[in-house]
Amino acid sequence: MQDYINQESLQKFLQASFLEDIGEGDHTTLAAVPAGQLGSANLLIKEAGVIAGLELAKTIFHYHDPDLQVRLFLKDGQSVKAGDIGLLVSGKAASILTTERLVLNCMQRMSGIATKTKELNDLIAHTGAKLLDTRKTTPNFRMLEKWAVAIGGGKNHRFALYDMIMLKDNHIDFAGGISKAIKSTHAYLKKKGLHLKIEIETRSLEEVQEVLDTGGVDIIMLDNMDPQTMEKAVKMIAGQYDTEASGGIDETNIVSVAESGVDYISVGALTHQVKSMDISLKALRKHPQTAS
Repeated sequence: MQDYINQESLQKFLQASFLEDIGEGDHTTLAAVPAGQLGSANLLIKEAGVIAGLELAKTIFHYHDPDLQVRLFLKDGQSVKAGDIGLLVSGKAASILTTERLVLNCMQRMSGIATKTKELNDLIAHTGAKLLDTRKTTPNFRMLEKWAVAIGGGKNHRFALYDMIMLKDNHIDFAGGISKAIKSTHAYLKKKGLHLKIEIETRSLEEVQEVLDTGGVDIIMLDNMDPQTMEKAVKMIAGQYDTEASGGIDETNIVSVAESGVDYISVGALTHQVKSMDISLKALRKHPQTAS
């Protein structure tokens, strides 16, 4: 798991998710299924891609009912095809039914993100560029979306506003320019006793030069530049700072962007324009016995 995935963060996510979905009770299951009925269900993969969220699914099942037995047949990050079985869950039928939708909602979206991440990563594997995610995530679901990017082979950029300085175009404009934004940032960090990396966005070669003249950053973002301009910027920077390409990057242009020589490529579409994988939970023939 990533360092932002811990027992406390998962606990908060699961509490909020079950409160949203169950509320005062799963009345359909309570009404139709005998309280002690036992059962089993398979997680059925219905299309090709990269599976993600199996470990989370196990956590969800056990959080709701520690007596559920979960057997994983695949590992997060594995390539899958239609017809593959991801896991088998057995125990009280009511517990399986009540947890089904949360498990599927998480796994379908996470697997879609992991699949997209691997697809883009494969396209740039011949270069030295690393694929990054962004903060363009679903509110209260960022933790799992970034986890899915990591499972798909991408790298996580800053998690939130508190763990890195990123001076974007609006920050620069409101601050009064690149030099003022950088100098104000250093003064703030010194006053607060903070040690955070500083990244700054540039929109032209002229702005790249202004950053080089000012100094005091860790990463220079090359935003919405064509690959030829990016290549010129990379040569100007000459390894003094890491470089990140950003803005409108997808499968149609990511190869040429990576071949420009940038260190990182951030793609918001990894988390905000993905198609969820088709996965379902299928009940097996019900058990004749009931739980004691």
